[in-house]
Amino acid sequence: MSAASCLLTEDQFLCSICLDVFTDPVSTPCGHNFCKACITQHWNVNVQTQCPNCKEVFSSRPELRVNTFISEMAAQFRQSAQQKDSSSSSEQQESKPGEVPCDVCTGTKLKALKSCLSFRTLNTAPPTKDWTGVRVSPPSHEGTVVRAVNQLEETLSKHMKKLLTEVELKRVQQSAVDVTLDPDTAHPDLILSDDGKQVHDSDVTKNLPDNPERFNDCVYVLSKQSFSSGRFYFEVQVEGKTKWELGVARESINRKGDITPTPQEGYWTIWLRNENEYKALAGPSVRLSLKSQPQKVGVFVDYEEGLVSFYDVKSAALIYSFTGCCFTEKLYPVFSPSLNYGGKNSAPLIISPVNHTE
Repeated sequence: MSAASCLLTEDQFLCSICLDVFTDPVSTPCGHNFCKACITQHWNVNVQTQCPNCKEVFSSRPELRVNTFISEMAAQFRQSAQQKDSSSSSEQQESKPGEVPCDVCTGTKLKALKSCLSFRTLNTAPPTKDWTGVRVSPPSHEGTVVRAVNQLEETLSKHMKKLLTEVELKRVQQSAVDVTLDPDTAHPDLILSDDGKQVHDSDVTKNLPDNPERFNDCVYVLSKQSFSSGRFYFEVQVEGKTKWELGVARESINRKGDITPTPQEGYWTIWLRNENEYKALAGPSVRLSLKSQPQKVGVFVDYEEGLVSFYDVKSAALIYSFTGCCFTEKLYPVFSPSLNYGGKNSAPLIISPVNHTE
């Protein structure tokens, strides 16, 4: 980490509010960093709770926690700067009798590093030369160096972002809960495992009672467990599937007939279509550009903060977050393995135990 801090500039450790090196740095949901005291004071004196940098407005004041990674980096940077200051100041000593004192010092006169007695060129005008006829061409390697520096900065930035996401995933995994599927809510085409951890579509409709809890048109199933406060997290294996949908839904959703899964209708979900087309069903939907296809998806909910986040567990990458949600009733994890399509999408969705990342 010390090597990385040496390669970063001072600006990357400065709070944009106080313009000083971070003290107790915290991160806002939009990804910007500030001193905890600075952003708290900023929100205390402003009507809207918004990011001072990108102006994103938050419906409620985000919970701020000190970002230990950035805090450690800033502390190392501050220590390095102090060491440089102390080493440079130690080069000069107070002038002694017979030594030439510094002409600039206003307090204690330090020994002059250079004086006009030994460096007469300081007292004479510098030589002049007519440079109008001289053509200067930059060295051919200059562009190579610039590109190398830019590439290094980009690599460090990506590495830091990945480290921060890994830390975030570790944090949300601490809220893991046990989730099992509720057969009373399952569409008649769905086959659930005996332990309630797997579901797939059979292409065959079973003769089941059409109770109020059951989906009768869309191939959905809810969990037995519901949540109305706090935080919860679960993981689902989606490997081998060409279509699926995951997320959470409120208790009062419509379960009969055709369904439009949007937050307005009580659904906060993402889905896969056509093997590699990912969308967040935000109403309107948001197309997601992922670097790799997730094999296991983590779903995290902070009820009080109105946050629903999805993670690619293997790569520790954030897929998408619904923010500013207003939850007023019970939330249920919701699953759709989608249709079987003659065996092309027969792989099950599997609720997996959470193995905390190392």
